[in-house]
Amino acid sequence: MPDPSLAELAAVTRSGLVESRHLGTLVALDADGAVALSLGDPDATVLPRSTVKPFQALACLTAGAPLTGPELAIAAGSHTGEDAHVQVVRTVLERAGLAEDALGCPADWPADEPTRHRLVAAGEGRAAVRMNCSGKHAAMLLTCATNGWDTATYLDPHHPLQQHVRATLAEATGQDVRHDATDGCGAPLFGTTVRGLATGFRRLALAAPGTPARTVADAMRAHPFFVGGTGHPNSQVMDGIPGALAKGGAEGVIGMAGPDGQAVAMKIVDGNSRATTVLALLVLSALGVDVSGAAELLVVPVLGGGRPVGGIVPGRDLAAWLDTRQPGPAR
Repeated sequence: MPDPSLAELAAVTRSGLVESRHLGTLVALDADGAVALSLGDPDATVLPRSTVKPFQALACLTAGAPLTGPELAIAAGSHTGEDAHVQVVRTVLERAGLAEDALGCPADWPADEPTRHRLVAAGEGRAAVRMNCSGKHAAMLLTCATNGWDTATYLDPHHPLQQHVRATLAEATGQDVRHDATDGCGAPLFGTTVRGLATGFRRLALAAPGTPARTVADAMRAHPFFVGGTGHPNSQVMDGIPGALAKGGAEGVIGMAGPDGQAVAMKIVDGNSRATTVLALLVLSALGVDVSGAAELLVVPVLGGGRPVGGIVPGRDLAAWLDTRQPGPAR
């Protein structure tokens, strides 16, 4: 029997046949905050993964970390490990009076392919500073140094920083923390809901000038390269849609908001993120957001022999709702 807590959000077609289907949970909010769409169980506990980074950055800011501009954007992002990203991370660490070995995230290759190939050719290896979460970790270390908190134990869930992150996430999402876990980068990860993520992104998008939440949102909007990197979909969305916010995470999680407060969040239950950006953009378009500036992300081709033979399209449950809205681009 179908699981009533899940909806079909995307289908993958190849040569006229549906080859795969992605099930999950999705919540969309209108500009006034009303629930425009709820598919699956909006209150099921999910692990937000890197979609939570804007709220972790907000916690660092409200705890007193002197972060602005690219430093704050990279704290809220999952960077691709390019040299400009590494330079900002190292600057944050220097301001904290710490070396790179203070980073608690694992060593990794940069996600940016040309940078990775260059490092391999030069005989360099993996490095924590190249890991996509190093901006968040550097910001957490600067927060600890600013407050006189222990930096060696900053990833302990009982550390004052992580307790502040926990409280900040609950306040931003309007949801109590549902589950305690450890993220792939080693940081504490607090469970929430898809409804909570949509609420949190709407609040970030509409935060009043001068507030810490607005400072985070403005840093992401002004410096999208440091939220992602070259060719990264989060960066492309914010580059192309003025005032938008976008942050995806591992295991099929994403949060996105338009400049007027329309918001969408989802979790793909099989953990594959290949459909999340296009689905979020289609939903925002149906809610009245002009997404034409990110039109290249509205088509996700499936290739055969190097040429398109299919694509990723809304699944039957999401498609049924989209059909009730005004036609949007590339549907």
